[in-house]
Amino acid sequence: MMRIVLLSCMVFLTIGCKNQNTKQEVSSPVEFEKKDEITGNYVSEGYHKKEEGYDWVAITITEVANESISVRIRSRADKKKPTCLFDTIAYKLDQQRYRTTVNGKNVIFQFTDKTITIESESKEDEGVLYFYCSAGASIAGTYTKIEEELDENQIDKTQFSKVLNLQNVGFHVSSIVKEGTQLLEVVTFGLPNEYNETFDLENQVVFDAEVEDLNSDGSPELVVYTKENNVLQKGHIYAFSVNNMKSMSQVYFPITQDNSAVNHGYNGHDEFTLVETNLVQRFPIFKENIQTGKMRQVIYKLQNGADMRRFVVVKAEEYDK
Repeated sequence: MMRIVLLSCMVFLTIGCKNQNTKQEVSSPVEFEKKDEITGNYVSEGYHKKEEGYDWVAITITEVANESISVRIRSRADKKKPTCLFDTIAYKLDQQRYRTTVNGKNVIFQFTDKTITIESESKEDEGVLYFYCSAGASIAGTYTKIEEELDENQIDKTQFSKVLNLQNVGFHVSSIVKEGTQLLEVVTFGLPNEYNETFDLENQVVFDAEVEDLNSDGSPELVVYTKENNVLQKGHIYAFSVNNMKSMSQVYFPITQDNSAVNHGYNGHDEFTLVETNLVQRFPIFKENIQTGKMRQVIYKLQNGADMRRFVVVKAEEYDK
């Protein structure tokens, strides 16, 4: 079954460099350690006065892998347009700190048992934190953890939003829930023929997107990562390749559970990332629905095919978890 990568972009935004997080090298698998205590919801001061009409911003932290977290920033949207919107994956520096890269600038997420503080790693880079809020606001600051769920009647319903740019081509990847189904919207700019389309994710959720020139031809590829919305959380890839800076084509990714080259012992819980010009997948190996304590790392290369470009397995190895 063919999977499509979704490319999208906001024409009205001025985009900086590619947003790329610090990752592990392909040849160095890492054992991940679970950190449930930092996951949850954090809010600005205004949240506690939301019934009085105060604006507020919330941060939701979820675990992607034991060395990385998803950071999702949303604001109140029931009375006016949302003021802040931001999604990223941050990577562990130590027990209290995680880091992401935004438009080439490092941003730090500092945790205590009750708060999260967002700041640029260098003071001169503070401006990058203003890009994702309106009316001169910034996502920088300290937010307090709450135990309850966020107010679903007030919060922005956008499920995912990320703007990426490489080689003068921009992509905006976003998703919303409509009538119980998550829809992925794709918009591009910087190409002669712009692309704008929406896709039904079929019980999947978007958790990240990356851009890279995977075949080193001077035109970018965009990869969107999704997971099935169930206990197995099987990962899926949606991908497009830009052709000679003029148009986009689908990229085929072999569904893991159907790929006999790597599917032995596969039972979901996988993760993906781009490392240089490789697509890297890691997942625990199961035997009779029980984890064996081993992981499989699969490296894919983008190659030309008879009808379209496709990801091809070039290396698969196992290691102790």
